[in-house]
Amino acid sequence: MPKDIDTPRTRAPRLRKPLATDGAAIWELIKSCKPLDENSMYCNLVQADHFRDTCVVAELDGEIVGWISGHMIPSKDELFVWQVAVSEKARGLGLGKLMLLDLVERDACDGATHLKTTITEDNDASWGLFKSFARAIGGKLDDEPHFERDVHFDGHHDTEHMVTITLPDVVELRRAA
Repeated sequence: MPKDIDTPRTRAPRLRKPLATDGAAIWELIKSCKPLDENSMYCNLVQADHFRDTCVVAELDGEIVGWISGHMIPSKDELFVWQVAVSEKARGLGLGKLMLLDLVERDACDGATHLKTTITEDNDASWGLFKSFARAIGGKLDDEPHFERDVHFDGHHDTEHMVTITLPDVVELRRAA
């Protein structure tokens, strides 16, 4: 293939805030990204509408190929990242880390001193992403069991570990990127 042909691997996805009209595409993306928990399409629509300032979509050729849902935890200086999804079409581009960097640099996350997320022990892709993100920003990563299989999930879901990453000042983040 000639080098001057533009392929998905050579173009950079466009990162932006989601719109309510993205809800169905986000839902389809999440369904295709096992082992992510599937929520209702309505849940993803509400996230894209009500929490758009703390969520990210990545587009490639007009198609949504990446998604992060998150929110600021009420009464805390902490950003909680609920889900990170990257389409097979966009894997290997470092898109997860790019979306996380985009998110923590937003005005809506200015006061965040920590990023939090939950990850099951066996989700190697998520552990790899968040460890890589912590290294890239110079943040410290800690984890501990949080939502436990038998206590919180009645034995129907693996224990979720609460991962906490300290966030340096946004100016430092821009230098690291």
